[in-house]
Amino acid sequence: VLKPGLLLLYRSQKCKSSHWIGTIILSTCELIERPSKKDGFCFKLFHPMDQSIWASKGPEGESIGAVVQPLPTSHLIFRAPTNAAGKCWMDALELALRCSSLLTARKTNRNSSFLEDSIDSTLDTEVRYENDSDVEKHFKAELENIMHIVAACSDLEDGGSLTDEGEHGIEGVTERSDEDDSAEASDEISVIEDIAVMPPHTNYMCDQQEVFGTTGDQTEEFSDENKSIVWFLMKQVRPGMDLSRVVLPTFILENRSFLDKISDYYYHADIISKAAAENEPFMRMKTVVQWYLSGFYKKPKGLKKPYNPILGETFRCYWEHGNGAKTFYLAEQVSHHPPISSFYATNRQDGFTISGTILAKSKFYGNSTSAILDGVATLSMLARGEDYVMTMPYAHCKGILMGTMTMELGGKVNINCEKTGYNTELEFKLRPFLGGGELTNAVSGRIKIGKETLAVIDGHWDDKVTIKDKKTGHEEILWQITPEIKSSRLKRFTVPVEEQSEWESASLWQHVGRAISNEDQVAATEEKTKLEVAQRQALTDRKEVCEEWVTKLFEHEGIQFNIDGTPSEVPKYTYKHADIRPWDPRNDLQQYENNYVVCTKTRHKTPMIRTQSIVSVLDGDKPPNERVSSISRRRKTRDLESKKQRSQDSDTSNAGVPSANEKHPRGSSSSNSNIQEALKPLIDEQRAMSERIGKLNHSIEVCLYQQKERDSHTNLNRDLVLLVILVVMIQAVLNWVLTERANRQF
Repeated sequence: VLKPGLLLLYRSQKCKSSHWIGTIILSTCELIERPSKKDGFCFKLFHPMDQSIWASKGPEGESIGAVVQPLPTSHLIFRAPTNAAGKCWMDALELALRCSSLLTARKTNRNSSFLEDSIDSTLDTEVRYENDSDVEKHFKAELENIMHIVAACSDLEDGGSLTDEGEHGIEGVTERSDEDDSAEASDEISVIEDIAVMPPHTNYMCDQQEVFGTTGDQTEEFSDENKSIVWFLMKQVRPGMDLSRVVLPTFILENRSFLDKISDYYYHADIISKAAAENEPFMRMKTVVQWYLSGFYKKPKGLKKPYNPILGETFRCYWEHGNGAKTFYLAEQVSHHPPISSFYATNRQDGFTISGTILAKSKFYGNSTSAILDGVATLSMLARGEDYVMTMPYAHCKGILMGTMTMELGGKVNINCEKTGYNTELEFKLRPFLGGGELTNAVSGRIKIGKETLAVIDGHWDDKVTIKDKKTGHEEILWQITPEIKSSRLKRFTVPVEEQSEWESASLWQHVGRAISNEDQVAATEEKTKLEVAQRQALTDRKEVCEEWVTKLFEHEGIQFNIDGTPSEVPKYTYKHADIRPWDPRNDLQQYENNYVVCTKTRHKTPMIRTQSIVSVLDGDKPPNERVSSISRRRKTRDLESKKQRSQDSDTSNAGVPSANEKHPRGSSSSNSNIQEALKPLIDEQRAMSERIGKLNHSIEVCLYQQKERDSHTNLNRDLVLLVILVVMIQAVLNWVLTERANRQF
């Protein structure tokens, strides 16, 4: 049972006196999250000076708890059954820790400022209470003063009616008067927003009808003119070489960017909504696999490759669900060499977000080439606190120099949910060299929990995939491409080209795309060359002034790890305005996007910013890299403010200035502004250092990637030399053997 300043522990939910275990005095405690390898969510209450956190008596004067075995004196560790429940308790305890400052009996004057009464009381004389009844008596006596403080708190923390993914909404601070009842009534009405009025948002329009390719479209033969261009390119590359730096001809380009290509996975995002609503972990994993398979069957007309995105290029769109929810998708090219793309999809109303960073590689093997997508994507189910981490197959194209060009998907992928323990292994199979027509576009796999296989998956990813229960033998269709499935694809909405910024994909590549649509390869090559030259010139200009590229939507967060826990060569980027709060149907109305920031329109003003744990509202005005997420650090900041405020009060009283009670409102605001001004140079320096460190990490990762590529090329050249020597030796031996046989016969 959580009360202001106290946490009462009982053996059962009946809360009887005989079930009382102990009472924790929250005013003496600090709260931290405690990582745990087991299931659930752990947090810890502890005394910073290793003193007792327990009250001597219970709520009804009990002196002996129901648990005979003594609990730790200076700390206590709690484990919640789920991640969401643990965060909820963290938020509630943090609020109770704030309320514990109201238990200090220093000043009861109505004119006391909010800052003085809300500052943590660890440096002041504290009033200790023996039990819960004493606390409630105190609150009855102090009710009028507390109501005044709460009113001041609401004035200070009122942050507007629009909450975006990580920022404040529109400010809506209203003045209050203790003597004017009508003003109070109007203030209460002002917190309810007009549902019909939409805030500023980006204009979208529905896409044109989609064009689907068939399996037959995945084969192609070059014309004689194009073959000469291909042979010219082949002379520039070696087997095993990365093709990311090779300029490809326009006749093999698809009329859209790679950032747009990634969005093909979300035309059936309503399947993820069904997965989030499933109660059983196995059914959630099964539905996630169904959605995963739904992203591959859309094929271009012919064998085409999307544009390599320009550094800083962005793309945005959304899909509208049948229930009115929207899945927003935003992507940015965060690096050009190596080519790294980051994306973020969110649908808080249906309870999921998806984020990922992909390093695109192309390997040349002589008569074939592979496009490899290195990195992971993470599907997060917000209400359940589950993360589904998944990898992607590679695209394999063969018949470049001889035969008919064909494209397939290959490789092993994993979908893993660490919290539930379920894991899916899928293998996309390449067609064998001889025969094996039935294996074209084949896929197989299994759903496991631990090492036990629960179900087996088999079929063709562009036709029908079945799932068979391992125990019962029951087989059913997991995914099948039918006309009904194609017609049920969600409608996608994009920003009109004339309203896009210069760095958005459709606007950036519009001239290249128009020339490709008109089959004017000369004009397409010219327009594509202009973009490439401009990008190289921009890189040269940045090098001359020693500037690093600064991303727009995503920020670098260090190393990314593979599913098996090993470090990945793909760096980790996260969306700057990500919001992982579960949807609140009582307050949240709908999501919308404005200037690449996905926002939520709410029914009521939301005075607090909710993240994984409540962050001080005073920190909400700061940039994300300046916010303090640690409770202990926030308490220390309040202590510094308290010291400075008391020193100012004592100085003014010695100088004969009117009493502190009359000066509090002005003194508090001036003290707060003085502290912020004093800290501003340090904050600016910290921000600059953080940016430099991030840029240095990125430069190191680029150097390591380039060194790895050079090493692989060196090893490959050495292997080729050894192979040639071996072939020559075998040929010499065969010639000698044949010569000896001929001499013997004659």
